[in-house]
Amino acid sequence: MPAIRLGLAAVSAAVVLLAVTASPSFAQKKYDTGASDSEIKIGNIMPYSGPASAYGVIGKTEDAYFRMINAEGGINGRKINFISYDDAYTPPKTVEQARKLVESDEVLLIFNSLGTPPNSAIQKYMNQKKVPQLFVATGATKWNDPKEFPWTMGWQPNYQSESIIYAKYILKNKPDAKIAVLYQNDDYGKDYLKGFKDGLGKKADSMIVAEDAYELTEPTIDSHIVRLKTTGADVFFNITTPKFAAQAIKKNAELNWHPLHFLNNVSSSIGSVMKPAGFDNAQGIISSQYLMDPTDPQWKKDKGMIAWNQFLDKYYPEANRADASVMYAYIVSQGLVHVLKACGDNLTRDNVMKQAADLRDLELNGLLPGVKVNTSATDFAPLSQLQLMRFKGETWERFGDILSGDVGG
Repeated sequence: MPAIRLGLAAVSAAVVLLAVTASPSFAQKKYDTGASDSEIKIGNIMPYSGPASAYGVIGKTEDAYFRMINAEGGINGRKINFISYDDAYTPPKTVEQARKLVESDEVLLIFNSLGTPPNSAIQKYMNQKKVPQLFVATGATKWNDPKEFPWTMGWQPNYQSESIIYAKYILKNKPDAKIAVLYQNDDYGKDYLKGFKDGLGKKADSMIVAEDAYELTEPTIDSHIVRLKTTGADVFFNITTPKFAAQAIKKNAELNWHPLHFLNNVSSSIGSVMKPAGFDNAQGIISSQYLMDPTDPQWKKDKGMIAWNQFLDKYYPEANRADASVMYAYIVSQGLVHVLKACGDNLTRDNVMKQAADLRDLELNGLLPGVKVNTSATDFAPLSQLQLMRFKGETWERFGDILSGDVGG
């Protein structure tokens, strides 16, 4: 009898052992360079200096957010080691910093590095190295190309979609418009311009009476505004980064030129653009948005806005809460944390991209109601929805429906 009892016990133990080893929680851990039982190394490149330094608050906000995540226990027990370098919005410097992050710091991925020219400079390198270039901080349409660049993914609504929405609005509400366009002479500016022309369709040649490109190295764009005013245009599409956007708004007012003014949403921040330009000068400007405006009182009791304020109170109290870039950084950081949590104990670069390409109707604190994050293996554009807004008083007023601009091809 004892022998029989011993046999049953052995069988029971074997069954228990089999159940335990088969359990997902005991599955073998997988790591690539940059990940371990205790740490996840995340790289980042930001223009903390130079002509686009207004965006530097994005990196500072992300650093604060990951400090909060670490204080709360990290990602599945692992702490984020966030390594962020300055490239001054200079592509050669971006290349240098990307190599340092990948080859010396040995990060798992590079996250939300800013700017179209800087990210363009490292896109081939990142894909050759098979290191995720994840949720880049630029709306260029080129980031949604999983076939050619499977290691690069965008985040915000792309520039062509946005400008198509403006073009459709003009065709409907001001079909006889004479349009002047000011744009930055690089991939960022040209991407917006292409979408705008595509949106106008056959009428683009007749409606656009002037196109003027400025260089990022120019100290001021005043002369371009003077030139555009002489064309007699009654619509102005302002495709500029924050410093130059504020200059353009001011100069328009000085010249007493008051066309219907469209401003790309990457420069719609009240704190870094509209206030410096002067609220009186900015009245009636039209832009678009997909995230909540922190200055809008209607969001005061929204749970996402409450969480955002609580986060800033504790981890980044000196932040300018009127700067939309702070909210942007908060939202995209939530997106990365969601992806890393979904990776579980399989923290390989391949699985990071796999999880990033499987986001379904993800709602994040700070996004406008109805705006959701969606990706797939063939769609690397997480956000695609926008709502038009008009500047009134000291804030933006949203109007119309949540829209999506269809980009052909």
